[in-house]
Amino acid sequence: MGKATGFIEYAREEAQERDPLARLQDWKEFSVRLSDESLKVQGARCMDCGTPFCQMGTEIRGLTSGCPVHNLIPEWNDLVYRGRWKEALDRLLKTNNFPEFTGRVCPAPCEGSCTVSIADPAVGIKNIERAIIDKGFEEGWMTPRIPKSRTGKKIAIVGSGPAGLAAADQLNQAGHSVTVFERADRIGGLLMYGIPSMKLEKEVIERRVKLLAEEGIQFVTNTEIGKDITAEQLKADFDSVILCTGAQKQRDLVMEGREFEGIHFAMDYLTLATKSLLDSNFADGQFIDAEGKDVIVIGGGDTGADCVATALRQNCRSVVQFGKHPELPEDRAYDNPWPEYPLTFTVEYAYEEAEAKFGSDPRIYCIQTKKIVGDEQGRVKELHTIQMEKTKDENGKVVFKEIPGTEKVWPAQLVFIAIGFEGTEQKVVDQFAVEKNGNKVKAAYGKYTTSVDGVFAAGDARRGQSLIVWAIHEGREAAREVDRYLMGASNLP
Repeated sequence: MGKATGFIEYAREEAQERDPLARLQDWKEFSVRLSDESLKVQGARCMDCGTPFCQMGTEIRGLTSGCPVHNLIPEWNDLVYRGRWKEALDRLLKTNNFPEFTGRVCPAPCEGSCTVSIADPAVGIKNIERAIIDKGFEEGWMTPRIPKSRTGKKIAIVGSGPAGLAAADQLNQAGHSVTVFERADRIGGLLMYGIPSMKLEKEVIERRVKLLAEEGIQFVTNTEIGKDITAEQLKADFDSVILCTGAQKQRDLVMEGREFEGIHFAMDYLTLATKSLLDSNFADGQFIDAEGKDVIVIGGGDTGADCVATALRQNCRSVVQFGKHPELPEDRAYDNPWPEYPLTFTVEYAYEEAEAKFGSDPRIYCIQTKKIVGDEQGRVKELHTIQMEKTKDENGKVVFKEIPGTEKVWPAQLVFIAIGFEGTEQKVVDQFAVEKNGNKVKAAYGKYTTSVDGVFAAGDARRGQSLIVWAIHEGREAAREVDRYLMGASNLP
């Protein structure tokens, strides 16, 4: 513990952010790293708790508490405080394959369970984590780790999101020959196309993929299982297969008017925007353009917020985001105690930008869309809504009741559906003929074995829509189980 009274003496300092109106003019990351001196002070706030809840990584009442990859947070906080950055990097990489991803897009459940956060703002763990890995690349410390020998075993990984990449990294370091198959034209899964560049610049992903390739991992893009190669071929050519296809089956709206033109899934919108940006800086026109349009995003989560930010950069005329639930409180509610993930009000980057441009937060709470109305040409024209009240019935069950007299008509020429994901796409799962658990691959947590010998599953394909840290966690654990399956034992963590 570098500074015994650091949490008392120093206040939390947030990462710096570029001016909201200025950053709307580009697609670069909105946040800027703190100085080394500021990060040293932030590291000093860590208490080196006897029981570091920040790294426990568990679920409490369905909410993630602590870091699922069990980052050694107090250790590298102390090392940053002492200016020993290279050692901090070594400790960070012991548990997290890709801190440059989690340091940017993870919601930081570690900070929600930080002991300091019982009474004061949490230690800025996420900012420190990102700074450590970025400095590692800048200083040339991140060099290829070439395995000393190869086992002769070959493993295919289907899907190149965080679970697939984590599994590939671990198995490659164990000496196996790993090939990652991706149906898109770029590696990264939802990291590449599902998260906008202003949160995660794609050079960050490409930098890591280049390093993994230099270490011996083979990447095969534009290859879809069942179309370009069969599951039988993979099982014949490889000693084991891991399904890391994610949970990309988007949940749809079922209501009057859903068929009108101009209504799109959020992930389709975000994917096309990022691909067009990378391919041609939007010169190809292969994207959904919100310029000059009234945009409504249905769904109150992070994906919806990313739609808001993207529409703003496309110079939409207006944008609102509909959410089912009430506005969250400023402080923890009595039924959301520490160390649970704090369900408190925050202003994400997209909302800051909308307020800067239009003068108000774009979020509308406790609202339900009743129907969608189109024009004579079959294009979406407006949404009809009503406000809701969230209450509990006599059995304590949460129910939503309509509030009479709160009906409203909203103009809209673009509507994005961002109400979550139902599970993994069934085409690949059916190709391998593995048992399913609803829309997910059936594979026990901790074992990751499917009903087909030699075929494993990890990440959102197995657990459903979740956090990037859970995907990395499961990719690492599945790699260990595959290593044990192939070799009889495993030294992988």
